[in-house]
Amino acid sequence: MKHLRLAALAMLALLTFSNVSAQDENNPWVVGFGINTIDVRVAGEFGDYAKDYIGTSEWADNTLPSISRISVDRYLNDGFTLQFAGSLNKVKTFASADDVDELYWAVDLNVKYDLNGLFGETGWFDPYVYLGGGYTDFGKMVDGDFVEGGEGTLNAGLGFNTWINENIGLNFQSGGKKEFADNIQDHFQHTFGIVFRFGGKDTDGDGVYDKDDACPEEAGLKEFNGCPDADGDKIKDSDDACPNEAGLATLNGCPDTDGDGIADKDDACPTVAGTKAMNGCPDTDGDGITDAKDKCPKEAGPADNNGCPWGDKDKDGVLDNVDKCPEIAGVASRQGCPEPKPVITEEAKKRLDEFARAIYFNSGRTSFRPGVKGKLDLIAGIMAEYKDANFNIEGHTDSAGKASSNLKLSERRSKAVLDYLTSHGISASRVSSVGYGEDYPIADNSTRSGRAQNRRVEIKLRK
Repeated sequence: MKHLRLAALAMLALLTFSNVSAQDENNPWVVGFGINTIDVRVAGEFGDYAKDYIGTSEWADNTLPSISRISVDRYLNDGFTLQFAGSLNKVKTFASADDVDELYWAVDLNVKYDLNGLFGETGWFDPYVYLGGGYTDFGKMVDGDFVEGGEGTLNAGLGFNTWINENIGLNFQSGGKKEFADNIQDHFQHTFGIVFRFGGKDTDGDGVYDKDDACPEEAGLKEFNGCPDADGDKIKDSDDACPNEAGLATLNGCPDTDGDGIADKDDACPTVAGTKAMNGCPDTDGDGITDAKDKCPKEAGPADNNGCPWGDKDKDGVLDNVDKCPEIAGVASRQGCPEPKPVITEEAKKRLDEFARAIYFNSGRTSFRPGVKGKLDLIAGIMAEYKDANFNIEGHTDSAGKASSNLKLSERRSKAVLDYLTSHGISASRVSSVGYGEDYPIADNSTRSGRAQNRRVEIKLRK
C-alpha cells in the first residue's frame, strides 16, 4: 500500500503541468500498464470496512513490485467507455503461524462514465466512475483455513486519468468487488499505472486529428491546424485571396508579377509596373493616360488629343486645339485665322478716285465728253477685279442755277455712269447711284475753278 500512496502523490504533482484533451471519439483507445493492491474485506462494523479500504487490516499490503495489471479501454459515446482489464497478485492469508501467499488473478469488464460531462471539460484531468463485473480467483477463509475458489463479481468504483501530453498519462483507479456465490472474499482493488492513448480520428488523413483540425474534411498542414495551402505560399487557403497561385502575404496571398504593389488579379498591366491610379498600368509622362493608350507616351498631352501635346501646324503661334484655321497661318485675334483680304486695295481705290475725277459731262447734260468712256472702261475693269466689293456712284453739281434743278441733274448723271458700267459687265446688284446736287461742295462756288471742282462724280465703297 505504501508503494501505491507514493505513486499517487507523484501523479498528483503532475496535474499542475498537464494541458491536453481527455479520452473521446478522437482518441478512442487507451492501453494501461500498472500495479494493483488487494485489500480483503473482513466481516465487522462499518469502521472495519474503512480500515480495509485504506489498507490497515490483517489482509492489507498485497502488492507485487512489478507490472501486475493490464487494461484496454475503448471509448463508446457520450462519455461512456468500455474497459477490459486483467490483474495478477499474491494475497497473504495469515491462515496459520506461517504466512501463506495465495495466487490472485482476475479479469474484469467495466463501463466507465467520464465526469467531465457533468462538471465541465478540463482537458487534462479526466475523472470517472465505473460499474461492471468480472471473474476473480483466489479463495476465502473458512473456519480458520484458506479454501481456494473463484467466482463472478460485481465491480464498482472511481478513478481518474491525468494526461501528461497528447498520448501519455497516469491512471489511478479504486473500487470494490462483491462476490455472489461465497467462493471468495469481498475485497477492494486499487490500481496505479501509466496509460497510452491512440487511435484518434483523422477524416482527411493529413496527420492532424479531427479534434485539432480546423479543416477536418480537407487534407492540410500541421502549421495551419490541418487546413490546406494549395499554392505553398505559407498562407492557408481560407485566408488566401488567390489560393491556387503563390503570392505575397501583403497582398492576401496573391502574386504581383511586376512588383508594383498591385495584385495581378487587380492589375490591368500585370507584367509592367504601373501606378494604382492607372490600375497598375504605367503612365510615363504623367498626363493621366496609360502608355498603352497614349500616342505620345513620353510627352504629356490631353486625352482629347490622344495624350499628345497640341501642336501648331501653321506656325502662327496659335495651338491647333484653338486654331480655327490650323493649316493656314493667322492671328490670335481671329483664333488663328488670317486677316480677311480687303474687298479692294487702297491702291485700287486711289485709281477709282483718279478715274472718277476725269468723268466730265457736256454742259447741262448727262452725255459724256470725249475721252470719258475710256476712263469708265478702266473703272469697270477695277470693279470686275474686286468681285466682293460693292460701289455707290455719287453725283454732285456746283451752285449755279436752281438747287432743285441741280439735284435732278446730279441724279441723272450718276445714273448715266451706273448704266454704262452695268452695260459693260458689272452686276447691277453691286452698284447703286445717288445725286446730292449742290449740297456737298468741295471748293468755293464763287470762283470758276471752285465750281469746276464741285461738278464731279465720286465712287465710294458700299457697305
